[in-house]
Amino acid sequence: MRSARAKWAGLCAAALIAAIVVASLIPANMQLRTGMGWLTEHFLAYFALTALFCLAWPRPLLVGGVLMAFSGALEALQGLTPDRVPDLPTALSGAGGALLAALLATLIIHAARRLRPKERA
Repeated sequence: MRSARAKWAGLCAAALIAAIVVASLIPANMQLRTGMGWLTEHFLAYFALTALFCLAWPRPLLVGGVLMAFSGALEALQGLTPDRVPDLPTALSGAGGALLAALLATLIIHAARRLRPKERA
């Protein structure tokens, strides 16, 4: 059974994925920008998304791989919009955020397992 925390993390991750999709496909003049730059925004968004999904579903390498592919696919879909163009460095930035979050989650999970006291038989 999943914990309440995992369910909330999954719900937040689903909301963030919806926000990323909408922000990626709406007209460019309707976007809200942070002022940090395209690459940083994509990196941080996919880092946060991957971290949330890893809290909901602790399979970080699988989650990271799927979200890295999602980053590229969503960037490619921007080619179908009238005022946007796909950008490889931006897709790679999002994929890099997902990869880093997945690797950090993997390290944390392995460290937690090693620190957990062994059960006595």
